[in-house]
Amino acid sequence: MEKKRKKKKKSKDDFTQEAYMGIRRMFFLNEIIPGQKISYGDLAKRLEMSTTPVIQALKRLEYQGLVRHEPNRGYYTENISLKEIMEIYEFRELIETSLLPKTISQIDKKGLKILKKALDCHLDAVRDIYLKERLLKDMEFHLALATLSGCTIQINTLKSLFDLLYLKYRGNILFVTPMDTVDSEHTKLYEYIADSNLDGAVGILKQHISNVKEHAIISIERINKEKSIKTI
Repeated sequence: MEKKRKKKKKSKDDFTQEAYMGIRRMFFLNEIIPGQKISYGDLAKRLEMSTTPVIQALKRLEYQGLVRHEPNRGYYTENISLKEIMEIYEFRELIETSLLPKTISQIDKKGLKILKKALDCHLDAVRDIYLKERLLKDMEFHLALATLSGCTIQINTLKSLFDLLYLKYRGNILFVTPMDTVDSEHTKLYEYIADSNLDGAVGILKQHISNVKEHAIISIERINKEKSIKTI
């Protein structure tokens, strides 16, 4: 009889990665919100593990700008920042538009098929009331487009920006741009790329990111105003 393979014992890094992914999921599902004090003991119970990998995961999230550590007080999630979200969208525009020339110059039928699939998934998702599905499919469309450029450093930087956006800021902040507008802009972007129309693609991508940024800013300003009224 063939001997049963021994189950590989998890390393410290495995547990830290598991804790990290678990806490990320809590951020994405709004189980952890901006400005909240984080109890790593509570997180450890929810994740059913010791506090050591949880603390290591929080240190990693601190490096990403999602949490901060205050000596003798513990960990806190970072507050919503209007300045930060403006900078994120401005940086996104710089990166994404800079990748378009390379993408358009080298995209083939396979690449167009990948991009079209990402577009179709997004168009299907935006009809759904489940807002987080929209967030994921929007991100996947933009990352699919960036990935087709083959520029690894810019792609990884863009992934980090999406992490900061979608883990820290709630869907009702980011997705306040009218659905039809987003649908139309994504569809036009695909069509310009399929037609190798660089000027058209750059123009519609800039317009799209600018529109989303503008609506996100309005949403954050409204939230800040409501908070200030409550504290009076």
